[in-house]
Amino acid sequence: MGGRRARKKQKEQKQRARRAARKKAASPRRLGAASADKYELYQRAVQSPEDDVVFLEEVSQRLRGRPATHLREDFCGTALLASHWLRRNPDYSAEGFDIDPEPIAWGLERNFEPFDGLAARMGFHEEDVRKPSRRRPDLRVAFNFSYCCFKSRDELVGYFRAVHEDLAEGGVFLLDIHGGPECQEEMEEERDVGGGVTYVWEQEEFWPGTHETRCHITFEFRDRSKLQRVFSYDWRLWTVPELRDALLEAGFSKVMPWWEGEDDDGEGNGEFEPDPRGDNCLSWIAYVVAER
Repeated sequence: MGGRRARKKQKEQKQRARRAARKKAASPRRLGAASADKYELYQRAVQSPEDDVVFLEEVSQRLRGRPATHLREDFCGTALLASHWLRRNPDYSAEGFDIDPEPIAWGLERNFEPFDGLAARMGFHEEDVRKPSRRRPDLRVAFNFSYCCFKSRDELVGYFRAVHEDLAEGGVFLLDIHGGPECQEEMEEERDVGGGVTYVWEQEEFWPGTHETRCHITFEFRDRSKLQRVFSYDWRLWTVPELRDALLEAGFSKVMPWWEGEDDDGEGNGEFEPDPRGDNCLSWIAYVVAER
């Protein structure tokens, strides 16, 4: 089996162990369900914006031959990625689209307002991700597998067409995708995220005939309290060939998956490179990169 694993196992264990230790040291208080903030925990357990913005800059430079400045984050939620993008360079700007006002308001208060001038360079839009940007983005992303809410191919291609028409000339669209046999199992996975908090990823159901799945996130605390199924997902798990064919039909000129390399121990090293085939393993994560 190849060592290019991922989903939460490799991407998070290898890339985030150092940050998790820092967060644990910086947050000695022990949380319980009554005092915990679900968005703060989600950001800690699931997202890695520092790594993502470096990857975005690398992709832009390699494919466009020049830096990108304007980013659009679809299904942005608290827009943590966009906030880190803006912190990266004072010349950067961003937009975020999401239909849920609650995480948008939380993200504005927690991820933007504490940083001088950051909110002025960010546009929040409580709108469907198929709506056009206010400014054509150089880069547009749909991360955390949220596009899997589009369960039919017509819906998916329609979304991709809207993205293609919206991008600036030479723009790039990026999605992340996870797969492998373990993604089709009904199972639970636990991981310590520091401060006495355990992140639980539950794959409740999977239907092989439609590739639909129902998944949940639970946070468990040292005092035995829980935030039970505080986030739930009703998705279709798309495959890399399906995404590639849909993106090409939507008008993109080139589509390529980028897979994670491996270190000396055969584990994921956090470095992604284009590869049309990838390595087979029980669980993996990759990016699909589409050029306008």
